[in-house]
Formats: sequence, C-alpha cells, structure tokens
Amino acid sequence: MIRQIIHIDEEKCNGCGLCASACHEGAIEMVNGKAKLVRENFCDGFGDCLPGCPTGAITFETREAPDYDEAAVKASKESKAEGKAMTTEEIMKIEDETKRKEAMMAHIAAGGEHPAGGCPGSQMLQFNRQESNDPAAHVQGFHPVSHLNQWPCQIKLVPTQAPFFQGAKLLIAADCTAYAYANMHKEFMRGKITVIGCPKLDDVDYSEKLTAIIRDNDIKSVTIVRMEVPCCGGLQRAAETALKNSGKFIPWQVVTISRDGNILE
Repeated sequence: MIRQIIHIDEEKCNGCGLCASACHEGAIEMVNGKAKLVRENFCDGFGDCLPGCPTGAITFETREAPDYDEAAVKASKESKAEGKAMTTEEIMKIEDETKRKEAMMAHIAAGGEHPAGGCPGSQMLQFNRQESNDPAAHVQGFHPVSHLNQWPCQIKLVPTQAPFFQGAKLLIAADCTAYAYANMHKEFMRGKITVIGCPKLDDVDYSEKLTAIIRDNDIKSVTIVRMEVPCCGGLQRAAETALKNSGKFIPWQVVTISRDGNILE
C-alpha cells in the first residue's frame, strides 16, 4: 500500500529520544543511540513525533508501507501496561532472556524507569530559584548563584512547548556571552527562561524553532544577547524573524557584548 509514513534521518538524529516518547503507538524505538522506525504497521502517519525533534531529523514521506494496524497497536499498549506494572527489579529476575528484554522494552515504552536512568541530556527540568535577601549577597567575595531556570537550554535540544515557557520572559543568548560578560546570570538570566546557541558552530537556521516557541507559548518578552562579532548576527536575525513570523507583538530588545566583556551602547 502507498501511504504517508515518517522518515528518520539517522545522520541528523542526536539520540535524545523525544520522538520515541512522543510516539503513542510505539512505532519508534532507540537502537544503538539512534531513533528507528521499528514497526511500520504501528505508524499512523499523523506525525506526533515531528514537533518534538530538536534537529529536524523526522519528516514525512509517501512510499510503499504496510497498513496501519490499529488492533496490533492496541494489543501492544495493553502488553506495555502490564510491563509497567512490574518493577525493574522484578523484570531483571526473569530468567528467560527474550522475555526479560520484551518486558523491559514494554516497561520503558509505557513510561517506566530504565534501570540505567535514561538520557539526562534531554530530560526537561525546571528549577525554582529563590531570591536571597541576605545582605552578604551584595558584598565582594559572596559565592554567586546560578540563575538558569530550566533544562535543557540549548536551542537545538529545548522542546518547542514546555511548562516553563508559559508566562516566561525569554532570553535568547549566544553561547559566548556567558563567558565574555561576567554578570550574565544576575543581570540577564535572573527571572528568565534562557535558550542558547551559536549560529556559526551549529550551522542551522534557528528561526523556525524560535518561531514555534514564541508562537505556541505565552511569552511575555524577548531579550537577545549577542556578541559584537559578525557571525553572531545570525542569532539576532533568527530571533527577529521568529518574532515577526509568530504573529505576536511582544516587547523585545537586543544587547550586544564586546569581546572584552562590556555592553556596547
């Protein structure tokens, strides 16, 4: 049968696993650190996995593929529910290796914990930072605190929709700014959701990802912090394009940092 089905570009896949989590049918699995369409008859072709991919590795294609098997998907989900009911300790005690692997795959696919802990690099986290009223916080020598309010922070890894984006002041910063400007955390990151990138090293157009973030979330303001070097203009242009394409009118500003660590007026 000729039908629409997803295609995964292994070269672009960074192994974050977000697509496997987003695929409710269980058509995608992580194999040797890469996402694989392991069950074509489980893929309904709707593409729930596409928006979550940070690298654009997933696209649609029309080709010969088996029909979507709704009954098989339902049976698999029931099996996964049974697998999740078992603890990882119970699963590891299954003597038959094939049954043990099947039970563990069902357990993980149903949202259970992997015995090794999963991928920390793409797991979403939100940090509740408490402002200090201690006068010592303002004296020389006081140990600085982080004002990073979420994880991940790389533009390529951050999802386009997340709870921490709701009502957020968004900081879009070039990678180098945190190293060049000494007071980056307190002056720019405090109270904001920070996403970072380098258009020269990543060699990607951030505008589409940033457009989705601004368009699909309740972003209150946007601050762009870039370096004075020409290649950093790509980040500013991507952010400005995203603001325009989002169709929203949001307060925004651009701050430029010099190579010797000063704010340029």
